[in-house]
Amino acid sequence: MKKKSIIAILIFCFSLTVAAQNIYNVKKYGAKGDGKTNDAAAIQKAIDACSKTGGRVLIPAPFTFLAGPFDVKSKVELHIEAGAKLLASPDEKLYTKSAFRNNPGEGTIWIGGENVEDFTISGSGKIDGNGISFMGEELEDSYVLKPFNVLDPRPHVLTIIGGKNIRIKDVHIGNSAYWTIHLVGCNDVVISGITLLNSLKVRNSDGIDLDHSKNVRISDCYIESGDDCICLKNRREFEEFGACENITVTNCTMTSSSCAIKIGSENMDAIRQVVFNNCIIKNSNRALGIQNRDEGTVSDVIFSNIIIESKLTTDTWWGKAEPIYVTAFSRAKANHKDANWRFPKGATQGRVGEIKNIYFSNIQCRGENGVFVSGESKDKIKNIVFDNVSVFIDKTTSFPGGVYDRRPSNVEGFVKGSTSGFYFDSAERIKVQNCAVQWGENKPEYFKYAVESKNVDALIITNLEGQSAFPAKLEAVQK
Repeated sequence: MKKKSIIAILIFCFSLTVAAQNIYNVKKYGAKGDGKTNDAAAIQKAIDACSKTGGRVLIPAPFTFLAGPFDVKSKVELHIEAGAKLLASPDEKLYTKSAFRNNPGEGTIWIGGENVEDFTISGSGKIDGNGISFMGEELEDSYVLKPFNVLDPRPHVLTIIGGKNIRIKDVHIGNSAYWTIHLVGCNDVVISGITLLNSLKVRNSDGIDLDHSKNVRISDCYIESGDDCICLKNRREFEEFGACENITVTNCTMTSSSCAIKIGSENMDAIRQVVFNNCIIKNSNRALGIQNRDEGTVSDVIFSNIIIESKLTTDTWWGKAEPIYVTAFSRAKANHKDANWRFPKGATQGRVGEIKNIYFSNIQCRGENGVFVSGESKDKIKNIVFDNVSVFIDKTTSFPGGVYDRRPSNVEGFVKGSTSGFYFDSAERIKVQNCAVQWGENKPEYFKYAVESKNVDALIITNLEGQSAFPAKLEAVQK
């Protein structure tokens, strides 16, 4: 018995020693943590050492570690201790690596990593992109973007390319000058319990971008972003990674000046097998958006159990308070700023792939606009189902309404004239079942029908509750 006790004590002591050896405190590698010194080199040394055997790189409290760009590596847990902050250096000259390979015009990389496996970010401390320091003049609705020659120095906070078994949990991350978390070609990803706060005035400040990534689970997050909160896409620069698929997003709360949950607009492959469930979108512009603008396809997507609050804002931001938005249009022609390099190689104009098998169920919408579905031709949007979707529309801001937003596209960006509960234009097989449309007290003349439909084959409406905005003048359904 005595021998067993001694052995147990020895094993326990050995475990403590091994655990201590596997913690790499950046202070021990020369990091100052004074919020002024560039600690990137010291942080990189700690990461390099940790990656050799595996373990935890500790960003300790109560210090602020200012840092230029550095790379994360395999077998590393980057732990941001509660009360600690990792802060991006405001020195634009430090940011030299394009976030999009040979396309230098859309930001740089602050924290990067390629072919990283078994990597984790944890802790309840802060990763701060110092985004406002990269902005120009502050306007009422946004910040002016500083001019640049070739390389846009605005850093993306975290960019991982070709990663496997990636975990991001509990951390506070944000104040980004560009995208916050960009995962390219990653497989087996869990993002849980994070708080992601960006300025609602910073353009391009996406929250989480899943680019050609697979088997991703996002849950229990709170996200505020000037641009999209969560976005799925397939960018042309990373085409070797294939489809974006097998994605779940659950139990998240979001606010966006643009679109809270978006699929697109960049999509040169396939986005499929995606579920969004149990989410709240509040005080946002557009809420749920499928915005296909390239030859890739979008299919087999479910949106369920979602509460939406949308409102109009300025034309700076794509979107006109559409709670649900499904569009398929070819990208603008080559002389337009939204086109250029996004076309297939050698092409001077693009084409758009189809959107099909999309399901919206148990969704409550309250805002200044209605559901919008529109394609450049009927065959581009197929089999869209709305089941138990309620739409309440009221005019609550001073921004002009009666408009839907198709930007970016090769057609007129704004569709003006009316606001209906459900507006369908050029699609095949749309079902509206067990849905409701209600109107608030403030009803401008452009408020129209419960359902408005143009050029749609096989529109099936069953058990619709509600009338037009002005039932004495307009029928509930206009085809």
